[in-house]
Amino acid sequence: MAAQTTARSDGRVDNRIENYTKFWHEDPTKEQGEDNEKRLNSYTEVVNGYYDGATELYEYGWAQSFHFSRFYKGEAFLASLARHEHYLAAQMNLRPGMRVLDVGCGVGGPAREIAQFSDAQIIGLNNNDFQIQRARRYTQKAGLQNQVTFVKGDFMKLAEQFGENYFDAVYAIEATVHAPTWEGVYGEIFKVLKPGGVFGVYEWCMTDDWDASNPEHKALAHQIELGNGIPEMRPLRLAREALKTVGFQIEHEEDLADRQDAVPWYYPLEGDISKAQTFWDYLTVWRMSWSGKLVSHNAIRLMELFGILPKGTYDVSESLKVAADALVKGGQMKLFTPMYLVVSRKPSN
Repeated sequence: MAAQTTARSDGRVDNRIENYTKFWHEDPTKEQGEDNEKRLNSYTEVVNGYYDGATELYEYGWAQSFHFSRFYKGEAFLASLARHEHYLAAQMNLRPGMRVLDVGCGVGGPAREIAQFSDAQIIGLNNNDFQIQRARRYTQKAGLQNQVTFVKGDFMKLAEQFGENYFDAVYAIEATVHAPTWEGVYGEIFKVLKPGGVFGVYEWCMTDDWDASNPEHKALAHQIELGNGIPEMRPLRLAREALKTVGFQIEHEEDLADRQDAVPWYYPLEGDISKAQTFWDYLTVWRMSWSGKLVSHNAIRLMELFGILPKGTYDVSESLKVAADALVKGGQMKLFTPMYLVVSRKPSN
């Protein structure tokens, strides 16, 4: 845990984790609209507080690629994650020598995989120090430090950090949902792309079947927000509109979660061991079963009690349980997708 101790050596991180759920529960007498506005205005603190507490929990249950994916019958969990990343790179036609930005890169799992798949040069952007430290260590271990690098930055200020017309391509995998507005983050991506540059995104959205006036639908979106550190969930149509508004030309779009797959994308969250695709995936699925959750969360409580994990980590882990249930329900009801794929291009003129 040496790296963790270094990354969390000041009390600000502990406070961020401990105060994370207050962004949702600070004052129960407030209107929900006021609560949303505060989270949107404090998106950096919301996201950092969440990922300070959730990163190691994610790695425990989801390896180094913090995203969902489709499954073929018999396909291993890690193979599915890699294929999902390869599919995005192939749709974007990433090639050797291209300078590519990974927006919201996590601990760098997709960046390393896509770099090896495409031979492009990848720069991963993240505003969380703890994740950047881990990303660099994993990349050094993989021997990819000359091809994949990481910088700290705010995806709402990309042009300020990199300058305009800097990248040949930009991608984001389940990251830009954390932005206070899609127009804001997509607009920054548009600026840093060279004319003719390509942007590919797997976006988290409520589908067009989601109805904001339906109390059950509204509650489901709120549970996804709470459990995943998201300031505000929005419908898919607004993502499409935002891309067009800032100037992108959409070349390809599809909701991969809406394909009629025999194995649903959310199956690892269901905790049904009988659905595990391979022998090695039993452990991944077991962690989400009732017994796996019992063991994991009691272990987290003890590690927090003895100072191995920062204060508030247990609360974040509890929010992840809420998230898992909400994501499964959203997937089953076709009200939520974590893989609305859009490939769009900045006009060459």
